[in-house]
Amino acid sequence: MKILLTGVNGQVGWELQRTLASLGDVIAPRRDQLDLSDIQQIRAAVRAIRPQLIVNPAAHTAVDKAESEPDLARAINAIAPATLAEEAKRLGATMLHYSTDYVFDGNKTSPWTEDDPTGPLGVYGATKLEGEQAIAAQGIPYLIFRTSWVYSQRGSNFLLTMRRLFREREQLNIVADQIGAPTWARSIAEASAQVIAQHPFDNPAHHGIFHLTCAGQTSWHGFANAILQATDLPDAKTVQLNPIPANQYPTPAKRPANSVLDNRKLTQHFGVRMPDWETALALCLG
Repeated sequence: MKILLTGVNGQVGWELQRTLASLGDVIAPRRDQLDLSDIQQIRAAVRAIRPQLIVNPAAHTAVDKAESEPDLARAINAIAPATLAEEAKRLGATMLHYSTDYVFDGNKTSPWTEDDPTGPLGVYGATKLEGEQAIAAQGIPYLIFRTSWVYSQRGSNFLLTMRRLFREREQLNIVADQIGAPTWARSIAEASAQVIAQHPFDNPAHHGIFHLTCAGQTSWHGFANAILQATDLPDAKTVQLNPIPANQYPTPAKRPANSVLDNRKLTQHFGVRMPDWETALALCLG
């Protein structure tokens, strides 16, 4: 199987390049080789590579920056997936795409299911939702995995930011009234490979949207504390983490209060069980 993988320099894309290697011939152009804001370049790349499977973890993920550059966010998060899906249809190819908890407004008190109504609060969530809808509209065999609070040992993410700040600050104010499931990029990649290996694209019952996050839940404050306890830095344990409400830490983009996603559909369809977020964090830092 020939697999076109986008976003290979990103957190999830970098892990996918490794996990998908056993499933086929992975062709992973870098950003300077495939600019997802350029529709013609996307079409040319897909037509030259002629993949059987397109895997698209690439995204404009700078949530706050998206508020000030909505056109670029829409180009990468909505128009690019739509174009990839159109080209997949031309080739008779299938598509795996990654989306986000930010398609929801966060007002639900229990974990979000795939059938819950969406209601993004900002540009990032709105453009990711548009991308989901554009893929579904093409009528191709597809999977969309919604994930949340992604981190790894590379790139820009909460884990690396906290570890840097632990060296620089004596105390930090961390939001404690937004909850979610921190999800290791490698956990996403490994689960994705498990699903693809089952050839789910052959079965229309397995097409569609699935939630894929680590199990359990915590707040940003709880996540920061877990990182702190696992961090082996001189004097790091003396850092004081102060829990604060989100309204005391204003950001350009509003975040959902509840980002916890229900993974039961993923398990029911594919038998894939995600690790608890604390177990995945220990593996990541081990």
